[in-house]
Amino acid sequence: MTGPDIGVPELDGAPLFLLETLPDTDQLLVDGPEGRHAVEVLRLTAGERVRVSDGQGTVIEGDVVAAGAEGLRVAVLARFEVPEPDPEFVLVQALPKGDHGPLAVDLATELGVDRIVPWTAARCVTRWREDRVAKGLAKWRAAARAASKQSRRPRVPEVTEPMTTREVCGMLGDADLAVVLHEQARRPLAELQVPRSGTIVVVVGPEGGLTDGEVVAFRAAGAEAVRLGPEVLRTSTAGAATLAALSMRTRWA
Repeated sequence: MTGPDIGVPELDGAPLFLLETLPDTDQLLVDGPEGRHAVEVLRLTAGERVRVSDGQGTVIEGDVVAAGAEGLRVAVLARFEVPEPDPEFVLVQALPKGDHGPLAVDLATELGVDRIVPWTAARCVTRWREDRVAKGLAKWRAAARAASKQSRRPRVPEVTEPMTTREVCGMLGDADLAVVLHEQARRPLAELQVPRSGTIVVVVGPEGGLTDGEVVAFRAAGAEAVRLGPEVLRTSTAGAATLAALSMRTRWA
């Protein structure tokens, strides 16, 4: 056992590092890129408090006992589990062009998303051909991991395989609330009754907007077409803005 189970303490300003697995020992080594970042960029030294997570909710809290070429050696003080958030936030993000995809993932992760679904919408400029899917997913997943560390989230959001419109519709039917951001929608997001538990899905279209057929299909699957306000946001920021609004009405209410 690596220290007492202490429940879930408040996540303070201690830096968070991510390892694939957490050993059941009294000390652990943060090595590789994480260790180099801790030593060379953050310049952590002995005595400083840190947290290390497996990205799936398990967290070790401890003090640095040595920092050097091998990385960061940490004395384990406690181990605890951070429960899965409720409600679960899912972002269905149409593939944006250029680096706007990783940016959308970064912002959504910092604002509490739990699952991100890349969506091949009809008007997407970017297309992930079969030989580009792995590369695209790697970029999105790397962005989610980096943003989790930045925002000190012990759970890294899942980035799923890309989905078609039909596959997204199938997922919407299982949601407790599904919203589609649409600039021509008459109903503002603020008017919706938002569940305090379950799964909430937000669908964000591409730069060219949603087709009428997509809006009809999503509404038939049970989604509400809504708008955030009079302004039209970029596809890379619209999801994050919606997640922030939903968080204030659920997780932080």
